[in-house]
Amino acid sequence: MTTEHAGRLAGPLSASVANLCRRLQPQVSPRTAAGFAQVLRRLGAPLQVAVAGRIKSGKSTLVNALIGRRVAPTDIGECTRLVTRFQYGTVDRIEVVFHDGRKQVLPFAADGVIPAELGVDIDTVSHIEAYLTHAALQHMTVIDTPGLGSLDAASVARTEHLLSAAAGHAEPEPWDSGESGDGTDETGDEPGDAEARADELDETSRNAVAGAEAVLYVVTQGLRADDEQALAAFTAATASREAGPVNAIAVLNKADTIVPESVEGAEGDLWTAATLLARKHAEVLKPRVADVLPVIGLIAESAESGQFTSGDAEALRQVAGLGDDVLDVMLLSADMFTSWECDVPAGVRVRLLEKLDLYGIRQAVDAVRADPDLTAGALRRLLLDASGLAAVRARLNTVFAARADGIKAAAALASVTALAHASGNAAERQRVHDAIEVLLAKPEAHQLRVLEALTLVASGAVEMPDDLTEEVLRVGSNADIATQLGRPGGSPPELATYALERAGWWRSFASFGATPAQSRVAHVVHRAYFLIWQQLKAQGGSR
Repeated sequence: MTTEHAGRLAGPLSASVANLCRRLQPQVSPRTAAGFAQVLRRLGAPLQVAVAGRIKSGKSTLVNALIGRRVAPTDIGECTRLVTRFQYGTVDRIEVVFHDGRKQVLPFAADGVIPAELGVDIDTVSHIEAYLTHAALQHMTVIDTPGLGSLDAASVARTEHLLSAAAGHAEPEPWDSGESGDGTDETGDEPGDAEARADELDETSRNAVAGAEAVLYVVTQGLRADDEQALAAFTAATASREAGPVNAIAVLNKADTIVPESVEGAEGDLWTAATLLARKHAEVLKPRVADVLPVIGLIAESAESGQFTSGDAEALRQVAGLGDDVLDVMLLSADMFTSWECDVPAGVRVRLLEKLDLYGIRQAVDAVRADPDLTAGALRRLLLDASGLAAVRARLNTVFAARADGIKAAAALASVTALAHASGNAAERQRVHDAIEVLLAKPEAHQLRVLEALTLVASGAVEMPDDLTEEVLRVGSNADIATQLGRPGGSPPELATYALERAGWWRSFASFGATPAQSRVAHVVHRAYFLIWQQLKAQGGSR
């Protein structure tokens, strides 16, 4: 965990949880107090977003695009078999962290990427910490994880440890004392078993997962049947709580490889096909993720990380000057594009293919032909728009950044609860539980109740009718009031009236017809609507 961001809290909820930890530290065992200290450090760090996905899904390419700098190696090598944390630092540097706690500082390679070979015995390496002076990392630490499905045995082992396969790794229900009256917790384990379960993760994975509070899952058009299970296993270990639409989104990478004619309703348009396919993937992965968005990581990386140069723009002008007959044939395949005899040097064409692939080249050529005076900068921006990265960034901001305070506070409370359960001390567990309940009773902390209810519904722990499940997900997964209410474009008075109506409905449902578990969720949703109504009323949205 970096100390360069120590003390920076995401907002008032994180501050409240931090104060709770400080108050409780003198009242709990030394072991639990030490765990609370770790929670405090994590609360003071930027939001930790883990990027997961199958090998060759383009994870590292997307990481580079998000960071805005090509630093993560994209070719299979030593580093792609390790967890790498990209975080903000005052000096660019790499720290290789060993299992025994030693650290070795390395410079970046001449091309700015983490060296392909670390010069150490990789079996002794825990993980890599990469510090960058890039502003994008001031509010979000990006954790690049080993690809699922690797054929390398060591990489498979690391990934399996990282995921922990969720089996036998069930955590106590968030913020519940878990007392069952017979000396066991809700999972049926004897006191202290939680500590044993924690040991199922190796130290590397515990350190990596402990800081991951949100997940960006990368899929391709060939979504596999076990992707849902892989995502569930990964998110189950994230910050000691199940992930869901609050803190997990997915991207459909390599959207340019989709054959539009293979997607019904696309009408031959690639981006329409990618959008439709992303929606289908979202149905499969629902409710584990808030959304699935199409993106072309390669084009995004090239345009955003400075890899697309004025020389590349000039080369594209040369390609655009070729005859239609020649260009149509060249763009049929990568081999045809690089081997066809033409006036553009083969080496130049190879570079364009590596940076943009055929789809990006076609988009750029069409743009240059439409506007011969297009500057290199304008062409780069056009390619960035074509990559879909802007939509991914916007969704990241909506799901993660704008809700970082709630996400971090919820993850911290889940960790605090898990630490209390692991202590095996019933009195300590009750003390922690009571302190959390006092915190959650405050109106400003209701967001945490909403996140808890959303997690229970999204994970299937509380079953609800489909229409009510959709409503809970909508209310809990969005920061915009109109979107929360499912009334985009509604006027403030209309929104206020609707919020009050739904508050009344959920209160009635909680009292009549709901099961005890459903009632618990219903009371939370009722109060969420009521608080929305109060907020709109204060803004003059209701007479």
